[in-house]
Amino acid sequence: MPAKDCDGVSRDGVVDEGVDVSVIGAGVIGLANAIALQKAGFNVRLIDKQGVAAGASFGNAGHFATEQVFPLADPAMLPKLPGMLLDPLGPFRIQPRYFFKALPWFMRFLINMLPARRAHNSAAIKALNQVSIGAWQQLVDECGCPELLKLAGSLLVFEQTPLSQVERVYQGYRDAGVAVKLLSGDEVRALEPDLSAEITHGLWFTEVGHTPDPALLCERLAARFIALGGQLVIGEVQDVAVVDKGVRLATAAGKTLSSDKLLLSAGAWSKPLARQLGFKVPLETERGYHLMMPQQSRLQRPVASFERKFIITPMRRGTCLAGTVEFGGLKAPLVDARADCLLPHAKALLPYVLAGAEIAQGERWMGFRPSLPDSLPVLGASPKSDRVFFAFGHQHLGLTWAAFSASLVANTIKGERIGVDMTPYRIDRF
Repeated sequence: MPAKDCDGVSRDGVVDEGVDVSVIGAGVIGLANAIALQKAGFNVRLIDKQGVAAGASFGNAGHFATEQVFPLADPAMLPKLPGMLLDPLGPFRIQPRYFFKALPWFMRFLINMLPARRAHNSAAIKALNQVSIGAWQQLVDECGCPELLKLAGSLLVFEQTPLSQVERVYQGYRDAGVAVKLLSGDEVRALEPDLSAEITHGLWFTEVGHTPDPALLCERLAARFIALGGQLVIGEVQDVAVVDKGVRLATAAGKTLSSDKLLLSAGAWSKPLARQLGFKVPLETERGYHLMMPQQSRLQRPVASFERKFIITPMRRGTCLAGTVEFGGLKAPLVDARADCLLPHAKALLPYVLAGAEIAQGERWMGFRPSLPDSLPVLGASPKSDRVFFAFGHQHLGLTWAAFSASLVANTIKGERIGVDMTPYRIDRF
């Protein structure tokens, strides 16, 4: 029997008998799937090269963003795109050396701006959003951590945008079925007294949530999975193959693991493993940054800025500033300036809380969002093998969709009927 730490994590060996499903990836998606499968009666092995929440699930904005019903491929971006991409500190950028490598992804991205494609993708996003909060409420209750899901909504604030444009944005969300209220600047500050007097209007998304600690949430999920009898293994899977009696995994440490079925949920690292399983997926990496400041505010909910394109989330460890997107692959180092540029924007919105804040006080972080050009994840069964399943590519909504998409995938693996059309999320849709 392999040695285990008191936390139930196998580090120098694994149990390789009687494993029904191997799940690759212990981010929030993999963890939610592992719990759902273990509860469904499968014997599950969850394997990750670094451990629980070592990637994007550690430092995301903590926002259960069910108001985000519009695909990222928005025609309104087109006139702004060149300037955004060329600005080294802009909210949306491609590193120059990575431009040609990212070009095929962006060509697909542009195609998804077509009205019919955009409407199709928005409908598929809504299908996942509509019950995501309820699925999370059940999951945090089961894991004994309801305090890690706050349901105070979120704010989108405006400083210089004319009221007529604010009203168009508001109506766009209303027309899409999003629960939202239009607020004056004074009404915004009545909700959040720490916010700037320069804010003129706000949208309050009332059926949205956030977590004060994304990493701790993942740790609680991992503890629940282990308590259910699941096996958590630290190791890097380099090769995957379907064999006569199941699925075989080869690790970087030279170990060979086997199971009856495989669920690939490795986030931004899913692309090469999907290729080994017979699929060329246009998965790209959005490098997302945060700057965690130790100052605590009185904010009760996330606050996003319409003009500044970033988000502030109140967290246990301080005030999290997040929101920039950079295309540069998985190997380029963190760019300090892209995290640091968030602080001046935050000072403008929280002038009293962060008045004396300095960059040296903050904690920089960068994680990799797995994004597909249609803003939809890959979910469900492989059309080439009844032993292989997928759950990756959740882009900016991985935290939001984790609990509900896990139930969809678990039902798929069990062979049960699903109340959601899974066609838009098929791996062979590209």
